[in-house]
Amino acid sequence: MRAYRRTAIFLGILLVLNLVFGIFSSVPALEQPDYLYKLSEIELQVLVAVFCQAAMAIVYVLLTVVFYPILKSYNKNLAAGYFGFRILGAGFLFAGIGSLLLLLVLSQTVATAHEVDSTYYELLAELLRQGRDILNHIAMILPWSIGGMILYFCLYRSKLVSSWLSIWGMIGSLFTFAATILLMLNIIKIVNPIYFILNAPLAVCEIVFAIYLIGRGFHSIETQSN
Repeated sequence: MRAYRRTAIFLGILLVLNLVFGIFSSVPALEQPDYLYKLSEIELQVLVAVFCQAAMAIVYVLLTVVFYPILKSYNKNLAAGYFGFRILGAGFLFAGIGSLLLLLVLSQTVATAHEVDSTYYELLAELLRQGRDILNHIAMILPWSIGGMILYFCLYRSKLVSSWLSIWGMIGSLFTFAATILLMLNIIKIVNPIYFILNAPLAVCEIVFAIYLIGRGFHSIETQSN
């Protein structure tokens, strides 16, 4: 019983860390027109974002690895699907780190060069920026949201957590998946109210889920352990 309780608390803490690292992994300057020239001026902020994205990717892997045996005890096939989609998403998150570091190097090159072809560097920077957005907001989020739907479905069927929380998670994951598809099809942009509205339910759900795990844990498992 205590082992399951510790596992629930650990998962709750990981979900909180995931939110914190996610916030600090963003670089608002990338949304400004002159981001190529500003990144070198905020090098520390960029490096902090790189560190936080790497930490977030590690947290993603830990969440996947810890949740997997719990789900496997109820449905091996769904657990395998969950593990595969979530690890794939974490891999793309790691890949996104490289594009941000390259943008920083490019910005530093422009800042120190006496004569540069600004058009060439701006085009290269935009390709890297767009590549980072694709990796972080499409390639990573698509498999991660599918894994989320599997996770909350398994939690609903196994009754490991309250039904309302599992249903909320499934709906939130579906909304996030829809937002990512709309973004991929260029129907909406990242900096768009619709994108944030569609992603908000899952973000709030995971905060509540973290509090739930820390405060209560997996009640069904603990009940079975008595």
